[in-house]
Amino acid sequence: MKILVTGGAGYIGSHTTIELLDANYEVIIVDNFSNSRPIVIDRIKEISGKEVKFYEIDLTDKESLELVFKENKIDAVIHFAALKAVGESVKKPLEYYNNNIVSTLVLFDLMKKYNVRKFVFSSSATVYGNPEKCPILEDSALSATNPYGRTKLMIEDVLRDICFADKTIDVAILRYFNPIGAHKSGLIGEEPNGIPNNIMPYITKVAVGQLPYINVFGDDYDTLDGTGIRDYIHVLDLAEGHVKALEKLNEHPGLVTYNLGTGNGYSVLQLINAFSNASKRKIPYIISDRRPGDVAKCYADSSKAEKELGWKAKYGIDEMCQDSWRWQSQNPNGYSEYICEYNG
Repeated sequence: MKILVTGGAGYIGSHTTIELLDANYEVIIVDNFSNSRPIVIDRIKEISGKEVKFYEIDLTDKESLELVFKENKIDAVIHFAALKAVGESVKKPLEYYNNNIVSTLVLFDLMKKYNVRKFVFSSSATVYGNPEKCPILEDSALSATNPYGRTKLMIEDVLRDICFADKTIDVAILRYFNPIGAHKSGLIGEEPNGIPNNIMPYITKVAVGQLPYINVFGDDYDTLDGTGIRDYIHVLDLAEGHVKALEKLNEHPGLVTYNLGTGNGYSVLQLINAFSNASKRKIPYIISDRRPGDVAKCYADSSKAEKELGWKAKYGIDEMCQDSWRWQSQNPNGYSEYICEYNG
């Protein structure tokens, strides 16, 4: 099977691409490098020992994207490409709505034209908003609290409408929680452009001395230490979940929705302490005001994925931190130090 992976040079997309290649799928990557680096494509090839076809295209550019469908007989799409930072989405809502929603509509329009019927969507636990209780089940109330989450929820609604209208289209919606960690090789990991918006790359930048401290947004939540609690999941577990979801669509067509998380919640301070232990370095932090759009607690019940996909998260918080530190310590400047080598 040929799988189109949008955003395949990004953090989760690159790890999932390696899992797909290991499972003997052919992979075509589309990425515009808005939050990734070209060198990642070479790293994917180095780790997997396999070739990957690549197109540098923005998904909102329908004419360019159509070339991908014309040149390749695509069997399924895994859609990662999106702007993804909660805090940034509050400041730039129009950019998020335009990019995330329009790109998905363009993608689905071409899928319909070229008869591609299987689709795995990268959704998010943010669609649960401020959950009434934890752990969160897939049938919990949906209500996003920030523009990023609302783009994911809107796209989910679009997918449900499409599947209702056309029973031949198969969709897996994967709501994952807070990905951290990196590939065991240390060759690929999370490297956002500019100042990181997500917590783990921020912590790793502090650990290597590129940032002075981490801001902890709020210590007055109703939690064990006052800081927000999240379900941190290893990116390798998450990547495996996408391959399992694709297998599910091949065996049992339809529309399915799964949480991908560990079911364990850790506070921000617990995460900082775990990373400090893994790196053997002190991680300075300061307490700041709550961040708009954040919730106090968010962790998953992923028993449905375990039952129906045969998937369960394997890695704990300590190993997630160890792998994040291996990536950052081996690549203290991320991918940027390799840009000249790659372009040269």
